Amino acid sequence: PFLGTLADPMTQQANLSSALAPGTDSTITFPEEHDDPRVSTATGGLWGFIKGVAENPMVKSVLDKTKHSVETMITTLDPGMVPYIKTGGELDIVVTSNKEVKVAAIRDAFQEVFGMAVVTGEAAESNIAPQPVGYAAGLKGAQERIDSLRRAGVIHEKQPAVSAESFIEELLPDKWFDIGCLIIEDPIHGIHLEAFTQATPVPLQYVQQAKSLTPEDYSLRWSGLLVTVGEVLEKNIQNVNRTDWHMVFTGMSRRQMIYGAAKALAGMYKQQLPPSTV
Repeated sequence: PFLGTLADPMTQQANLSSALAPGTDSTITFPEEHDDPRVSTATGGLWGFIKGVAENPMVKSVLDKTKHSVETMITTLDPGMVPYIKTGGELDIVVTSNKEVKVAAIRDAFQEVFGMAVVTGEAAESNIAPQPVGYAAGLKGAQERIDSLRRAGVIHEKQPAVSAESFIEELLPDKWFDIGCLIIEDPIHGIHLEAFTQATPVPLQYVQQAKSLTPEDYSLRWSGLLVTVGEVLEKNIQNVNRTDWHMVFTGMSRRQMIYGAAKALAGMYKQQLPPSTV
């Protein structure tokens, strides 16, 4: 039940207008405006306040998550943007090849481990047989690629470099395998590491054919063969490419195999670097 009658709206408006007329006292008061202490000159002004908020652990966590979400959205829409977003930081690696299968795999691996990394490629010669045979030949070929770039002045003598070399090896009687050798050399920190890809079986007849196509007096016979097994496979099997025949035999691309070994190499490298550089 109503305890009284409602005033006429027009009467209420008139009373309010007369109460606020000039020269009359008003019962309505407003708080005085004061400067926000958070943006005072004593604390560095507005910039000091913003800087303080940005350094707050909780706010920083939110900003980092937002940045990650944006990067995830971009890379989902266009996977090709990943190398551009993650290119940066203090880690600068040169790959001793300009072949995308090697450079892209190694770049992806190091950016996965370090978050940010500059990884570029430079063509280099191995100075051994095109088809290295044995672990020693594979390691020597990978090292020769780094040494040739340093001798030519293409990279600085202190530049960290990653090199990859494929070779074949008879791991069991009459059972040959193709293996990739990866090494990283960091002269500044005195780090030298090796890693290997998984072994891919190579049918014996193709290895024998590569041997028969290599002259006995071949000057680099000590390190391997003149003709690669990839070349032999390309000639003998339809729809096989000499540079990536692994997919046909195993269902895994050569790039995937190099990536796996490169990620292990990057992980070992990160563990041996001083904390200040990681």
